[in-house]
Amino acid sequence: MDDDVPRRRVLGAAGAVAVAGCLDTDDSGETADSRDTGDERAGDEEDSDGAETTEPSPNESNDAAETIHEGYETTTVRAVGADGDELGRVTAAIADTDDLRYLGLSDTDELPPDRGMLFVFGAVAERSFVMREMDFGIDIVYADADGTITGIHHAPAPGPDENGNDQHYPGRGQYVLEVAYEWTSDHGVSEGDVLEFALEE
Repeated sequence: MDDDVPRRRVLGAAGAVAVAGCLDTDDSGETADSRDTGDERAGDEEDSDGAETTEPSPNESNDAAETIHEGYETTTVRAVGADGDELGRVTAAIADTDDLRYLGLSDTDELPPDRGMLFVFGAVAERSFVMREMDFGIDIVYADADGTITGIHHAPAPGPDENGNDQHYPGRGQYVLEVAYEWTSDHGVSEGDVLEFALEE
């Protein structure tokens, strides 16, 4: 674990050694991080019955996220455009240890459009993520130290006879946000926009 990343409760993934995940590794088992040289809009919607529904409050979102990623610390991540307008937000489980980053979303059955996972590293570096044992497609969003988005990948789910290890998605950043497939397109999020979130010190 990076020394300058705040320590959080280790979620049910603490013993995940050869368990699948999203952070890329080489044949030696080293993560890409250890090889580094430098180191739906909120609002009212109508459901199919015509009844008005509202976006859950931040506390409700966090409760639901705990159900999806039980035991994970969570944070609200907002994607903000150059004009300061919010483009979209998700409640993200925080992956800030080697075990959690390696496990990633690979033990998650589904990812609702208002949920995600935020990978936290100690510094900006070149990284690579894979779709190891993933059951669904995701968007992989790289952001630098101040949250500015440096790259976005649309990563489809592995095929029926594939394990996802050959699907590599490189980028540069200190933070990586994984969200539902094409979430960034649906919300108009692009490179140069900013991810805003708070992490415990």
